[in-house]
Amino acid sequence: MHYTQNNSDENLIFNISLARISFLSCKEKNILSKKLDSSRSLALLSIEEIFKFLDRPASSRAEWNGQANFLAAQRIADICYKRGFKLLGMENPEYPELLRNIEDPPFLLYCRGDTSVLKEPCVSLVGTRRLTPLGRKAAHDFAYDAVKAGLGVVSGLAYGADAYAHKGAVDAFYDIYPEKGINKLGKTVAVLPSGIDQILPSGNKTLAEKILKSGGCIISEYEPGLPMAPWHYVARNRIIAGLSPAVVVIEAPVGSGALITADFALEDGRDVFFHQAALSMAAQEVSADVKRDLELRFARKEVSKYKIENSVRKYLEAGAVVIKDYKDYCRALVEAPGERQPPLLQGELF
Repeated sequence: MHYTQNNSDENLIFNISLARISFLSCKEKNILSKKLDSSRSLALLSIEEIFKFLDRPASSRAEWNGQANFLAAQRIADICYKRGFKLLGMENPEYPELLRNIEDPPFLLYCRGDTSVLKEPCVSLVGTRRLTPLGRKAAHDFAYDAVKAGLGVVSGLAYGADAYAHKGAVDAFYDIYPEKGINKLGKTVAVLPSGIDQILPSGNKTLAEKILKSGGCIISEYEPGLPMAPWHYVARNRIIAGLSPAVVVIEAPVGSGALITADFALEDGRDVFFHQAALSMAAQEVSADVKRDLELRFARKEVSKYKIENSVRKYLEAGAVVIKDYKDYCRALVEAPGERQPPLLQGELF
């Protein structure tokens, strides 16, 4: 059964069709959505006509087959219907307002679970996969306390800091939920770098099930069945940063993807905090090891100079605030800029 029975079904297929055009920005997709009246109108356009609508030269790399795109959108709508995936376009009132305001928001979100949690207050927790024992406890306990206080926790369901953040949130739910007279608990949101029907890494499938059973939500801007691409991780990070007013970095070696998330947050005008676990000797030793490897790869021209220069030290020297736990995070939020004494930086291991 295709989604072609009423206007709302047609609107869904139209949104999927637009979302699938990888060579257009969200802003350009919005322009097309206002200038065209249906997915079939879009399917009939040539690539030259698409760029004419946008008043810019055609990209030499762009590939377009309107009819194939339309049929794929119908197939994806069928899959979402059969598997109970919910889709949030930017015009949907459930689409998170904070995310709507970033530089290039997802044109369409594929969702599993309770989408109402996307509108609730939250904080994003990120960090390395090479988490130290201190970092594991920091991520778990921060998320546990945040959820207990009614704040949602956003992360990326990767191994390491992401997984421990989600575990802390889920543990808080199962530990506290049976109690009477408690305040409303926060929930956890996992942002995938893969299609909404895939859980990557596969080892976190059980954790993903617990997220959904505890009332959380799993989201992706990628359609069911879409193959993973390495650049999806960076794109995913902008969503993690965009969903919250603040990002807390647990531990992050030089060149870590968590620091890219911090960059996105700063670009969007969000707060960035570093957990004191990121300054521990064990975390510095991991960072030094990673840095040596990156320098060798840089010499072989496999990574950029930015990768080597993006470090915890850079953010701390720029005035980033260090917090020790969730309660300290709450205090830091209301402090005046510069009120907190910056950490004393020693050595070259960051």
